[in-house]
Amino acid sequence: MKAAIQDHLNTVTALVDAIPELERIVRALIDCFTRGGRLYVLGNGGSAADAQHFAAELSGHFLIERPPLAAEALHGNTSHLTAVANDYDYGTVFARALEATAKPGDILVAISTSGNSESIVRAARAARDRQVKVIAMTGAGGGRLAEYADLLLAVPSSDTGRIQESHVVFLHAISEHVEHAMFGAE
Repeated sequence: MKAAIQDHLNTVTALVDAIPELERIVRALIDCFTRGGRLYVLGNGGSAADAQHFAAELSGHFLIERPPLAAEALHGNTSHLTAVANDYDYGTVFARALEATAKPGDILVAISTSGNSESIVRAARAARDRQVKVIAMTGAGGGRLAEYADLLLAVPSSDTGRIQESHVVFLHAISEHVEHAMFGAE
């Protein structure tokens, strides 16, 4: 137990090195939202839960009462997800959703602990084809997803649990700073 908690603390402590990239991400999101753009967020498994959590913090509210921001988790439409997975293949489910709605100036946050999930990589490629900025959140190295990332938050770990915990730290920090920069403190 102590070793697991110490490993968590060591990983989270190393996240301070990502502050410059986090600041760039916050600025990109603020620019997107103030221009009327949309944020799309996606992931598979536990990363899908993180994606939905992040979209909810922005489209609802995080720490302060304020107007909603246009943020959507792409896996939320189960009819689209299952139809495309059945009729084509699962690797295309997110790319097809982006092809239908994403516009230049929008942002995609793609979350994958390995950075190699086919559906996530294809979505990032589709986003780039549509001049949508790609923010990737991965584990160490970034995987194939790093090739398509305009901004990359790569947790310095290969342990899925540590990566996912760190992603939540990032998502909360981003939510807080976007909210305060755009709407001020209550």
